[in-house]
Amino acid sequence: MKWTLYNLLFAVAYVALMPKFLVHMARRGGYANRFADRFGRYPRDVAERLGDGRPRVWIHAVSVGEVAVAGQLMDELRRQRPDIAFVLSVTSSTGWTQAQRQIGADDVLIYGPLDYPGCVRRAVRAVAPLAYVITETELWPNVIRQTARRGAPVFLVNARISDRSAPGYRRLRCWFGPVLNLLTRIYAQSDLDARRLEEAGCDAGRIAVTGTMKFDVAHRVPEKEAALRAYLTAAGFSPDAPILLGGSTWPGEDAFLLAVYRKALAKNPRLRLILVPRHFEKADDVEMAVRTAGFPCLRKSRAQNPERQPQDAVLVADTTGELMGFYGLADVVFVGKSLFEAGGQNMIEPCLCGCATVVGPHTENFRPVMSDLLAQDAVLQGADPAATEAHLLALLADPGTAKALGVRASAAVEGRRGVTPRIAAEILRALPSA
Repeated sequence: MKWTLYNLLFAVAYVALMPKFLVHMARRGGYANRFADRFGRYPRDVAERLGDGRPRVWIHAVSVGEVAVAGQLMDELRRQRPDIAFVLSVTSSTGWTQAQRQIGADDVLIYGPLDYPGCVRRAVRAVAPLAYVITETELWPNVIRQTARRGAPVFLVNARISDRSAPGYRRLRCWFGPVLNLLTRIYAQSDLDARRLEEAGCDAGRIAVTGTMKFDVAHRVPEKEAALRAYLTAAGFSPDAPILLGGSTWPGEDAFLLAVYRKALAKNPRLRLILVPRHFEKADDVEMAVRTAGFPCLRKSRAQNPERQPQDAVLVADTTGELMGFYGLADVVFVGKSLFEAGGQNMIEPCLCGCATVVGPHTENFRPVMSDLLAQDAVLQGADPAATEAHLLALLADPGTAKALGVRASAAVEGRRGVTPRIAAEILRALPSA
């Protein structure tokens, strides 16, 4: 009766939200041509590959951050067992773009099915997974129940329960508890996440606190850094000019950084600003903010061979897959979705690159990471916009202090790697040997 009610409510909610999904698809594009994947129906070539008899581990990720974790796990599983292959499913079109870079020749990329019995049955039957691995918090009851019913082990890796989600999990423990207890093993990022999983009804014996896998995900890309350095030089950004970079910025944060830039320029006219918006469809708004602030604006997506820009020009880096390369060139970094929005974006990447990294007060999605980095004095966090601005201006005015912070940040990240190999080894021990 409980699951009949869940399925009914799911169907009603999906139909009600369909107009919103269609608008989202029209705005972002990306997965309209594979929309049938959501119903467990795949193009002929994909269906043939899924039915070729090759056993595969099914890994599910939501969007870019989770796909990066999934890719790191796949690489490690391949390293430990070279014959293994994967089905990687994603939820978002941005996740799909990232996932295309992660899969190997023997792997299959799909969109995850809607959590409705018929859709799930078709998908599980088509994939026939050796195991099902979920990244972070994407808990769909029907997928988990039907996969476990087939006898495949189910794992939740890099598990976290956000502040926003935790009360709901507690209230609905009668629903989530039975689902969580179908999982073979849960690898939680922190003691807090483990406690929240227990409060959601999960048996403590199924949970292992491993720390976050995201310290293993970040890697510098020297060839990308070199290409971007050449681009900046062509645009008039001197190689020895300090760079303030806003990484994965959200609305309001670009205007904040432009105000910081204006104040810092008064003391150091050689300073340059690069803004990398989290959602590139908002790049027009970012450009408008730059021009409204009185600065010339260079859009990377519109100038692949740039002319030399004015001394105070701001670069809006609205292209895919280049943020890590820009981090490798920056001196001081502000990490977005931390000033006004709850959650935070990934601060591990700029820290690995040795940047002096500053975040705002909202980093809930990276609580274990922030705890580690703050304990090592490897990142600065502002309690509010004014304090965040003060941190940025102080670092820009004192290159020696900024460099020392960056050295500590890089060392802190390097010292916390190694979670992924341990989890991969445990997953492999649960799989058939052939």
